[in-house]
Amino acid sequence: GIMWPALVGHLLKAQAGQPRQWGIRQKQTGADRLTIGGALAANVHGRGLRMKPFIDDVESFELVDARGERRTCSRTENTELFRLAIGGYGLFGVISTVSLRLTARQKIQRVVEVRDIDGLPDAFERRIAEGCMFGDFQFAVDEKSDDFLRKGVFSCYRPVDPATQVPNDQRELVDEDWHALLLLAHNDKATAFDRYSKYYLSTSGQIYWSDTHQMSTYLDDYHVRLDTQLGARDRATEMITEIYVPRRDLPSFMSEVARVFRGNGVPIVYGTVRLIEQDDESFLAWATQPYACIIFNLHTVHTEDGIARAGQAFRDLIDLGMQRGGRYYLTYHRHARRDQVEACYPQLPEFLRLKRTYDPQERFQSDWYRHYRQMFA
Repeated sequence: GIMWPALVGHLLKAQAGQPRQWGIRQKQTGADRLTIGGALAANVHGRGLRMKPFIDDVESFELVDARGERRTCSRTENTELFRLAIGGYGLFGVISTVSLRLTARQKIQRVVEVRDIDGLPDAFERRIAEGCMFGDFQFAVDEKSDDFLRKGVFSCYRPVDPATQVPNDQRELVDEDWHALLLLAHNDKATAFDRYSKYYLSTSGQIYWSDTHQMSTYLDDYHVRLDTQLGARDRATEMITEIYVPRRDLPSFMSEVARVFRGNGVPIVYGTVRLIEQDDESFLAWATQPYACIIFNLHTVHTEDGIARAGQAFRDLIDLGMQRGGRYYLTYHRHARRDQVEACYPQLPEFLRLKRTYDPQERFQSDWYRHYRQMFA
């Protein structure tokens, strides 16, 4: 299916020279070569400060169902299937076309500060009141430092006069810069944060477009090179998870996470905090209220013990979020216990029942589906 670079590139080319142009509202950050159908199936989000998940960007879509029939799904046609398939992990059919809600492209300015996490929820609100459209807080991950999960790079993006020029010589990192930072994030986290924060501070004031600034660099198979550089005995990768907590509880949540991860021996390589608004449409909604979204990338060694330790760390994170009325994102892993799944997604058994109603022969399957089918058998 079409991926973000092709979509964004087409929109730019098709509107070249027009005074008013349209662009995407949001996309996942961290990688671009992901399909639009996949974004719909996982009900993704970006770093918008006042945005709902991706379902809010979808006007309609066409799905080829288990009988091979094309079905148009929208808020007025096949509405149950619309709610199920967005965030339905591909289990109800093949998404063949998507009609997206675009937004006017705007020029925006990056505003950067390095700050502590205490008071961060209020800092987000102040930036929103100032008109900022996007933002996140990339936190320090050196467990030996007092800044661990506390200090971070707080970057927001506010609209500027449309006449403002976007210079061609703005500071940006190239692939080798990113790889060097990834290496430091594994073997010298203090230096990694120092370099990264100084770089980001040096870009404060730079001008971007609201759509293309969301594009990212992802280094394919970067960990193969890292494993060699680090002299690793066993292969490793990063595994990602995302926890949602009420915004007011963010500082206490991060403080408790820091306590746990100082003792569990599982390294956090990267993490960021974003905001999400409530999703009141999708069946398997994860954003059931306005949340702070905390993303953790855990260094995971591909041994039985390494995977077990990462799995326990993921369950610990889910527990800490649940203690504050939070949830977790179903997409990234299958390490949650059944009681955690039931608490965060009590509608999942009904979701599985409806899947079999729409697809009684279970033509559309995945490891993800078979895992939860067995869990709730």
